[in-house]
Amino acid sequence: MTDTLHLDELPYSPDVCGVFERVRDLPDACLLDSSFPHTTRGRYDIVTAGGDSQDLPILPVAASETQLRKYFEELGSWHREQYADIQPVSQDLPFCGGLLGYLGYDAGKSLHKLPPSPANDRHLPPIHVAAYHWAIIQDHLLQKSVLVCQPQVTRGERNDLLRRLRGGVRSNREEFQLLETFNSNMDATAYRSAFEKIQAYISAGDCYQVNLAQKFSAAYQGDPWAAYCELRAIAAAPFSAFLQPGPDQAVLCLSPERFLSLHGRRVETSPIKGTRPRYPDRRADELAAAELRASGKDRAENLMIVDLLRNDLGRSCIPGTIHVDRLFEIQSFPTVHHLVSTISGELKEESSAAALLRDSFPGGSITGAPKRRAMQIIDELEPDDRQLYCGSLFYISADGRMDSNIAIRTLLCNAGEIACWGGGGIVADSQWQQEYQETYDKVGKFLLALETTIAS
Repeated sequence: MTDTLHLDELPYSPDVCGVFERVRDLPDACLLDSSFPHTTRGRYDIVTAGGDSQDLPILPVAASETQLRKYFEELGSWHREQYADIQPVSQDLPFCGGLLGYLGYDAGKSLHKLPPSPANDRHLPPIHVAAYHWAIIQDHLLQKSVLVCQPQVTRGERNDLLRRLRGGVRSNREEFQLLETFNSNMDATAYRSAFEKIQAYISAGDCYQVNLAQKFSAAYQGDPWAAYCELRAIAAAPFSAFLQPGPDQAVLCLSPERFLSLHGRRVETSPIKGTRPRYPDRRADELAAAELRASGKDRAENLMIVDLLRNDLGRSCIPGTIHVDRLFEIQSFPTVHHLVSTISGELKEESSAAALLRDSFPGGSITGAPKRRAMQIIDELEPDDRQLYCGSLFYISADGRMDSNIAIRTLLCNAGEIACWGGGGIVADSQWQQEYQETYDKVGKFLLALETTIAS
């Protein structure tokens, strides 16, 4: 017998922040945010809470490659068994409950023969995934909002949600304050040294491209949600998110980049390689976009990652179905222009959303090429673990639909510290000063905006 999903129409709101604030006090509340109306590239917002992870597979600390592969296999099996009778109710409903969470970059190291990162109490868990039984979906194309509940959600629980969403009082938004300016784990001299080592590896034929990042961190107090709302107003992006995986922990993600999506059997990935800053002056801004479009270096860098991702999709997709749908497309966001390509394929019948994530993780756009050697060099040269940065936030809906991002432009709050990373791909003809500046072009406005909260 097919399980029936229950749908309730809700008042539509162009800005999802107020919707999220009505349920934010519930355990494990999550927001997947398309940042409409600040950006027109996203269509759906997803709000949910009350995640349950008790029956899900458990990943051991510092998991080996065998343990990590087993984890993804068990996650896929759990999803198939738990939701075997759930059927799609609408093409316009991306998530009807299911699995939602994140995969940290460091969790993927052992998939590529790197030693796993040791356990560290100062870091967020390397993987955080839970099963959710209801969700609020905002569709900005159709201007509709709906509450979708799985059969195990009781009438009383549904009524409580509807009371909240049809006029309940929003939760209070407390203030956020930095206690100091951001400090980097690499000054210009250290960055240049790492850059030159990468150039030597490229010259020796070890690799073609390596993504090098620096980490910025500062002490803070107050409410990370207030920080997210402030950053969203200046750097909105279609794959944004706000999660609270544990007490005194938060993920503030303003990512413009899709990692992998799965709709039916169609797989799509859209890597970003190539960046220019935006300018208030229209002419200067247009020139920056034109310069990016014409840049042979950026196009070559993008093409390397397109080839890498075609290879990654080849592990999960039917041979002959992988195509480059769009190459070197300029996409403009509030703070930067990006060069974006899109690759698609058809998922093999014997594969699954969980296997697709495993076999392509982490995303090639934030490692380099070839992936394994680039990750080894990153591990050697970056002073700190990346944690969630360059990992992925994702959902696998009960009906099998999946979407995920690359967790760039992402800040982590944990135990009174907020951390943010900025990175970029280095190739043979890169210049260290330009690459160093690009890390600030990507996240500098985040850092400056939050530093204005420091008490004088």
